[in-house]
Amino acid sequence: MIAIKILVGYVALYVVTKILGKSTLSQLTPFDFITAILLGELVGSTMFDSEIKISHLLFGLTILGLLIYGTEFISQKFNSTRRLLEGEPSIVIRKGKIKREVLKKNRLDINQLQHLLRLKNAFSIRDVEYAILETDGQLSVVKKAPFKSPTMSDLKLPVQPTILPVTLIIDGEVVWDNLKQINKNEEWLNEQLQENGVHSYKEVFFADYKSDEGMFIEKYE
Repeated sequence: MIAIKILVGYVALYVVTKILGKSTLSQLTPFDFITAILLGELVGSTMFDSEIKISHLLFGLTILGLLIYGTEFISQKFNSTRRLLEGEPSIVIRKGKIKREVLKKNRLDINQLQHLLRLKNAFSIRDVEYAILETDGQLSVVKKAPFKSPTMSDLKLPVQPTILPVTLIIDGEVVWDNLKQINKNEEWLNEQLQENGVHSYKEVFFADYKSDEGMFIEKYE
């Protein structure tokens, strides 16, 4: 019975998260954090309580899912509720100056701020013009002009189209869908591998392809 409950709970949780959308997974607001705890507690408590039937679990997940969906709908429909449910971004550095009162309000100390800045490749506070603490706890950073990376436009260089690499081999296995996506076949792949001194794709740990640069191959050690 426990195994059946685990299976049903797993499927039900998957369905609920799919219905709620990707934003719930990628942007963990305080409301989403509470939701995750409630979902886990509901399923976890049901697993080992023999008096709670599978129908009770499904009913509870349905009610909770409807409440979550309703709350998300209200927050998207009415701006006034969005601030209450999701919070709002906070400017922790404004015009190069640290806003101590904002740090204190968000329970953020200077060491944590430095850590978040380093994650954004800003290794000194003096480099930062603005830093905004987002509702999901991440930091958005605007560097001061002298510390910004120059763009192609700044350097007056011709702009090249952006080409994404396509993964073709992972752990010695060909990603056939990706190979088909770039209109290539196994014969072409083998030719590319042989040109790079590889006899079989099973020798390859990772490989991707860019039309402007060709193959990148990482063999097994």
